[in-house]
Amino acid sequence: MPNLATTYMGLTLRNPIVVASCSLVNNSEGVRRCAEAGAGAVVLKSLFEEQMKAETVEMEQNIWLPGHPEAFEYVSKMGMAVGPREYLQLIKEAKKTVSIPIIASLNCISPKWWADYAKQIEAAGADALELNISVMPSDPSRTSAEVEQTYFRILEEVKARVDIPIAVKLGSHFSSLAKVAQELCRRGVSALVLFNRFYQLDIDIEKLELIPGYRLSSPHEMSLPLRWIALLAGQVDCDLVASTGVHDGAGAIKQLLAGATAVQLCSTLYLNGVKHIGHILEEIETWMRKHDFDSIDQIRGRLSQMQSDNPELYERLQYIKALVGIE
Repeated sequence: MPNLATTYMGLTLRNPIVVASCSLVNNSEGVRRCAEAGAGAVVLKSLFEEQMKAETVEMEQNIWLPGHPEAFEYVSKMGMAVGPREYLQLIKEAKKTVSIPIIASLNCISPKWWADYAKQIEAAGADALELNISVMPSDPSRTSAEVEQTYFRILEEVKARVDIPIAVKLGSHFSSLAKVAQELCRRGVSALVLFNRFYQLDIDIEKLELIPGYRLSSPHEMSLPLRWIALLAGQVDCDLVASTGVHDGAGAIKQLLAGATAVQLCSTLYLNGVKHIGHILEEIETWMRKHDFDSIDQIRGRLSQMQSDNPELYERLQYIKALVGIE
């Protein structure tokens, strides 16, 4: 049997398949099902910054402190520090339920308050923390450098408070993605998850209103993280994790060959059920036996740009060929 074990952010995983943050793992029973299906680790459903703000507002509305102008500031800080208690309880229950690593997830858009809450997540027993930083560069008054600094500040403030490894899940909307990745690694991130699949929207042309777009990924979306993992593998000093578009064993193998340390699954589990994890693992094992590979380490990064004798294949040359029809 091929050895599928790998090390992700210093954590030992029995295989590189990680269940991505989603509603399938928003309770301990969901975590248990994913572990039994074969997952190497689980990223709990994200806690959103807006949820923490909502809890703070509720506290402010129910606490009246007359004569104290600083009261609302105090209550606001207390609400953010405490945070949704249910999430901390989920971490504790998940750790009792399964033996695989449990990775907490915070979906944040600003550095404010997150450092203190991350400390509580660590105390609850999370093995690692994934910062899902969702900053859309849609404000024309903000420079690219200002957007990038938001990412750096969130990472630095959280990292200063916790000892568990931190991953950053980010989108691809950067003027120099490689530089941002390098800078995040320099500031101490343990892994980069590529990429965040932002909320999709659509328009109902009959009701003339915004509606949610299709929320699940498709396999063709895998090409973007595949390319960037192949480009960054060996160039940045942290683990790289593929996210978005991996639906089967072949997709997982491609990402590992490109240089991914682990592969996150989400949409395919909604479409096929969590037992599909086992089928994907079987496909990986079958492929490894066919090609005489004994371990994941033997295949990781074999087709990254750094390992290639033709590095130009990953960039402009193929683009030109496609446009002008060169065979």
